[in-house]
Amino acid sequence: MAETDAALRILARNVRAARNRAGLSLDELGRRAQVSKGALVGLEKAQGNPNFATLVRLADTLGVSVSALMEGPAEGRVRVVTADAVAPLWTGSLGSEARLMLTTSGQAPVEVWRWTLEPGEEYPSHPHQAGVVETVSVTAGRMVLVVDGTEHTVEAGQTATFEGDAAHAYRGAGGTTCHLIMTVHLPPGPAAAPSALPGEERGPQ
Repeated sequence: MAETDAALRILARNVRAARNRAGLSLDELGRRAQVSKGALVGLEKAQGNPNFATLVRLADTLGVSVSALMEGPAEGRVRVVTADAVAPLWTGSLGSEARLMLTTSGQAPVEVWRWTLEPGEEYPSHPHQAGVVETVSVTAGRMVLVVDGTEHTVEAGQTATFEGDAAHAYRGAGGTTCHLIMTVHLPPGPAAAPSALPGEERGPQ
């Protein structure tokens, strides 16, 4: 419980700071991110339990990474993160999962995700803000990447890249678990307009 409370306090501080930097009121942030003002007030008071879809909508609207909303101050020049130290931000009903390992610093940060996709399980994602670029590198198994309605098979040893401002989805294929590393390259600066973000199905960028 203490760890959860501490994480909520960090999230509250980071959301409030990012909102202030972007010059957005609670009302305006809520409108752009499609999050109720009541939920935002609670979040900035370190109350409630925001789900992953809410965090992604806020991050996209504020022009920051998801992990920038969740992380405390940097702890030195080199940071090593193991998968066991990072809780999944999404877990599918068949056992698939996505873990946000870290985000690089700088004006145009990069998120690094570790994914597993079970055969037949799909994670749909709504479009991100313009300028977001994703890559998926499959290290084992096979996946189907769907971008704007077109399917692309990506197998072990292959890497695909695409612009993230189109609807997209990731689906496990074949008979074994697909393992992949995803990077999400974020544009610099806060978003000037709301992303077209629907509801809960949204996956890591």
